[in-house]
Amino acid sequence: MSLPGGYWTAMDVYFFDCDKTLYDYDFHRRLPKLAELSGVSQYRLASGWWAGGHERAAEIGEYPTTDDYLAAFADVTGAHLTLEQWQEARRSAMTPIPGSIDALHEAAGLGTVSLLSNNPIPFKDSLPVLCPEIVGVLGGNDLVSAVLGARKPERRIYTRALGRFGVRPEDAILFDDSLANVEGARDAGMHAHRLVKRDDGTFDTEAMREAMHAFASRER
Repeated sequence: MSLPGGYWTAMDVYFFDCDKTLYDYDFHRRLPKLAELSGVSQYRLASGWWAGGHERAAEIGEYPTTDDYLAAFADVTGAHLTLEQWQEARRSAMTPIPGSIDALHEAAGLGTVSLLSNNPIPFKDSLPVLCPEIVGVLGGNDLVSAVLGARKPERRIYTRALGRFGVRPEDAILFDDSLANVEGARDAGMHAHRLVKRDDGTFDTEAMREAMHAFASRER
């Protein structure tokens, strides 16, 4: 369905990464907060859970519920966290990127918007707390790798995400900070744009919106 100016709606899907794309993310703020809340050292948390590959496993769905995730986290690290504490630590590492948030809101007027993020189930379950700026716009389109059973840049995460919306690869675009993820999307036949963080710490969201407009007004 076309709109004046060549823009299209129903057929197009705009996928947005979350960390370092919609929200700046700093693990070095999250880890101390986790240590503070749990009473377990940063070293034990990082070496046991992250270096041990458990977060990566969680991101492909090995811990299928939030309770499973938190129980495994306690078994591995000795840190018995409530979901609210996990959320507090996660949120402490996240800072909204205004230009990206604005782009997501604009994209919602051009087609369908969705997250496409490498994250575990507690992240998906916590979106209203972690991402209040975008959760209403997403309308439940909160795809995370734990649900799709694969992580970017694996090809199957893109094909499974496209399948959720019944959309052709050429009618979808991914915005992501990772070059590997962007290249993975392109290899799957999608459009993609890499969000760049400048040396001064700001994000080139102007280029993101230019890419969004170019995609929306492309020839069919």
